[in-house]
Amino acid sequence: MSDLDIQSPCIGVCSMDDLTGLCQGCYRTLEEIQQWWDLDSNQKKQVIHQVAEREAQLFD
Repeated sequence: MSDLDIQSPCIGVCSMDDLTGLCQGCYRTLEEIQQWWDLDSNQKKQVIHQVAEREAQLFD
């Protein structure tokens, strides 16, 4: 799978939460958002896994 095959978790709701430091739409940090296009496939998969864990924790 190429780096371009992995879709960004961005859903177009771009607003950073001051308390968590995460985007309220995709649950990424500002650093993860800024670096997305420079990450390789494995790094992107890792970010997506972390996003899923964060979302689960916030809504658990």
